Amino acid sequence: MKTQSMKKRKITLKEEKGLWKKGYKYIAGLDEAGRGPLAGPVIAAAVMINSKIKALNPSDLKLRDSKKLTPKAREKFYKILTTHPGIEWGIGRVSEKVIDRINILEATKLAMKKAIKNLEKKPNKRVDFLILDGNFKIDLPITQKSVIKADNKVFSCAAASIIAKVKRDKTMERYHKKFLNYGFNQHKGYPTKLHRKMLKKYGPCQIHRKTFKPVKSLPK
Repeated sequence: MKTQSMKKRKITLKEEKGLWKKGYKYIAGLDEAGRGPLAGPVIAAAVMINSKIKALNPSDLKLRDSKKLTPKAREKFYKILTTHPGIEWGIGRVSEKVIDRINILEATKLAMKKAIKNLEKKPNKRVDFLILDGNFKIDLPITQKSVIKADNKVFSCAAASIIAKVKRDKTMERYHKKFLNYGFNQHKGYPTKLHRKMLKKYGPCQIHRKTFKPVKSLPK
C-alpha cells in the first residue's frame, strides 16, 4: 500500500482557487528555464489563469513539471497553454552577459520581473499576487508566495515551467545554427559529456557564461 508521500502528486488549481476566494483577481505563477546551463540565456515565464474559466481542468490535461516531460509532450502542452483563451502569459529573458555580470540568481529574478511586465501588457491588468517556484522572492510591490517545487504542484507554475522551457529550447536550437561546433541543439547548453568535450576542444563561444565552471578555467 502506498503512503501519502509515495503517491504521485497532482498538479491542481488549489493555490489559485484559494487566492481567488481571498479576493485576489490576477494571480501569476512563475518559473524559469536555464539556471544550470553553461551557455545561453535564462528565460522565465509568468502565467495567469482566468478565475472565471470553466473549460480548464488540470486533471484532464495531465499537466506535469516540464523536466518530467519529453520534448514532444512539452510541445503539445505548450501549444495548448499558449493558445487557450483562459490563459495569459508573458516571457522574460536575460542574456548570458548579464548573468555573468549580476549572477544567475539575480538574473533569474530579473527575468521573472520582465515576464510579469510582458504579461501585464496583454490583458492590460495589474498582477496582484505572485506564486514563485523556489524559495526566494523578487523585488516588486506585489504580494508573493514562494513554493518549493511549485512546478510539480501549482497549475500556473507548471504551465510557466513548460512555456519557459520550450521557449529556451527553441532559442538554443537557433544558436546551434550559429555555433555549430557545440551541439546546442542536443544539450541546450547544459554541462553534458558532449558539451564539455566540445568546450575543451574549441574553447568558449560568445554565448558561454564566462563565470561558470568549467568555462571560466578554459583559455579564452
